[in-house]
Amino acid sequence: MNPAARKIQSAYLVLTLGNTLAASFIWGINTLFLLDAGLSNLEAFAANAFFTAGMVLFEVPTGVVADSWGRRASFLLGTVTLAGSTFLYYLLWQYSAPFWWWAAVSVLLGLGFTFFSGAVEAWLVDALQYAGYDGTLETVLGRGQMVSGIAMLAGSVAGGVIAQATNLGVPFLLRVAVLMAMFVVAFLLMHDVGFTPERSARPLAATRAVLKASVDGGLRHPPVRYIMLAAPFTQGVGIYVFYALQPYLLQLFGDPRAYAVAGLAAAIVAGADVVGGWMAPRVRKLVHRRTTVLIASNVASALILVALLFTTTFWLALVLLMLWGMVGSAGVPVRQAYLNDMIPSKQRATVLSFDSLMGSSGGVVVQPLLGRAADLYGYPASLAVSGAVQLLAAPFILMSRRQRSPADTATELAAPEELTG
Repeated sequence: MNPAARKIQSAYLVLTLGNTLAASFIWGINTLFLLDAGLSNLEAFAANAFFTAGMVLFEVPTGVVADSWGRRASFLLGTVTLAGSTFLYYLLWQYSAPFWWWAAVSVLLGLGFTFFSGAVEAWLVDALQYAGYDGTLETVLGRGQMVSGIAMLAGSVAGGVIAQATNLGVPFLLRVAVLMAMFVVAFLLMHDVGFTPERSARPLAATRAVLKASVDGGLRHPPVRYIMLAAPFTQGVGIYVFYALQPYLLQLFGDPRAYAVAGLAAAIVAGADVVGGWMAPRVRKLVHRRTTVLIASNVASALILVALLFTTTFWLALVLLMLWGMVGSAGVPVRQAYLNDMIPSKQRATVLSFDSLMGSSGGVVVQPLLGRAADLYGYPASLAVSGAVQLLAAPFILMSRRQRSPADTATELAAPEELTG
């Protein structure tokens, strides 16, 4: 890696570290926070569904913002929006607000995250191409996932411990403070290189042009389309499982106020991200096609979720959840590298936002349904159903594989002129 590419990678890792740390302060206790505010299981997961609905609504518009006005501008808008909506969440908890207030603010939280999704990854890939990086994307994305996992591990455990020592609202205030600090960091470190925003005197016409080109390079491009169609099943289940782990582990542990144990649920996922990020480039070297990794990861993680139905021991559940996280995490950098090698630079952020939209749309449907299943049959049964739903993604990955895109076997970051999108 040359010095210019190394500088880009360092900036990416710093942004990933700070953003994930800020977000993860509440990840270990979010469901408990909602239940403590007086919401039922159905309402709590419905609030999460409104969050993902906000991501569905705003993914493409904020992706167009990133492609039209710049990835740096999108990131800065995200920090401000997410900090403000998180503080509103804290106020709703303070005043035991009715459900529909939670639904409305959850949509704003989704808006905040959509400014990040697509923008940071698009910024990274274009900047690496500009810097002349000729290694694999899995390597850099895997390092980013490892840093994200470390930040998530620290933030989620700290959030659980701080909540237990103080109250469930303090981690939300910590998130606001770190996000405002990240605004300053991003303003200083993040500059659009290797990419020129499509600013125009006619912004609506420019937006339509970017959107049309993004559809052509995304949903109308078969290998990309099929990977996107798999996302509702994998990401929708992933969102539900992550939040369901908190009350599930507390139930197995036997103490409903052991918030540090709830933080452990997020810490497990974080540790798995670190190991999965380390494994991804190494697994990729052993496997000829990226889709082989994706199919194996999908099937194995789904089977582990089904196995939780028969698990009644706290420590055995922890082991299975660690395995679930590691298997799933190892496939994430491979999937993102596969997608990025098929997407044109000019529409990269918007296409990646389309992909995130597909995953979020699955969460909108899956979360309340599985939350209701948890109310009726218990968390173990809902996790087993989650595994069955996740398996529905495998046929779409196979259809993408059958398109035989050069990105499936690529071992270096594609130059802009080599992209098949």
